[in-house]
Amino acid sequence: MGLLRYILLRLAQLVPVVILVIILNFALIHAAPGDVASVLAGEGGDPAYMDAVRESYGLDQPFLVQLGRYLGHVLQGDLGLSFRSHAPVSSEILARVPATLLLVGSSLLISVVLGTWLGTRIARRPGAWADTAASLVSVSLFSIPVFWLGLMLILLVAVRAQLLPSSGMSTVGGARAGLPMVLDVLRHLLLPVLTLSCVWIGQYVRLARTSVLDVLAEPFITTVRAIGFPERRVLQHYALRNALLPVVTVFGLQLGLALTGAVLTETVFSWPGLGRMIYEAILARDTPVIMGAFVAMSFTVALASLLTDLVYAALDPRVRL
Repeated sequence: MGLLRYILLRLAQLVPVVILVIILNFALIHAAPGDVASVLAGEGGDPAYMDAVRESYGLDQPFLVQLGRYLGHVLQGDLGLSFRSHAPVSSEILARVPATLLLVGSSLLISVVLGTWLGTRIARRPGAWADTAASLVSVSLFSIPVFWLGLMLILLVAVRAQLLPSSGMSTVGGARAGLPMVLDVLRHLLLPVLTLSCVWIGQYVRLARTSVLDVLAEPFITTVRAIGFPERRVLQHYALRNALLPVVTVFGLQLGLALTGAVLTETVFSWPGLGRMIYEAILARDTPVIMGAFVAMSFTVALASLLTDLVYAALDPRVRL
């Protein structure tokens, strides 16, 4: 009952946080120069046409009126209609969620598992050649701009070697069901996942290595070793569990941002996810889509924070007290 009460309390705290995020984002977006009318009219557009567009979308109303109307719709579960497609924003977001979850989820899973394993392995012998080499490689990977790495992989793997497709989520005119479709999606997924994973793995390797080394220096590890437990058991059952807390923190932050998608990666590889949708909406000044994506992002970040706290409590009994 205590855990259920804690979860319900945290969920209740989401409401004012999300409302505040909506207000701030609404103010920032409307403070930016230009609007959808100027985009639709183009350069040298007819002022009368632009005024008619603003009136039809309610953009000629005072700021507080627009804000109040938008908040009222959001609280009813209505994120509005897209200025470009005239489709419900919630439908457009839900249509892009599977692609983003497939890309970001696969990259996060590979990065956290492989990065934590490598960081733990090299922490067993600090200062050795493997430790030095892994540290240099991880720092280099973490420092590489993700868009540059994606472009280089497209040039080397897709263009020159012609081993994998360079863009999209599936082949035009390809299979639409069964195992052939799954294999086709996996071929298109490899390069974007490799791009994101290479950048994130370096971060988890450094984080896991530093955390494991800090835990191994604790007095209770000395006591466990003095009892006579083998080094492998000391590392896996005592050191690693405590060392996972910083890894869980970073994983929770990245998981909270998963719904926004990897904007640069999705743009480079033309991946039809939320990140690319946000990028296209910004270029078109499609305010309802941008705001809807921010609402979804704020909910995801808050829920990921709650999930991180629950995992913390499972790993460290002191947190439950």
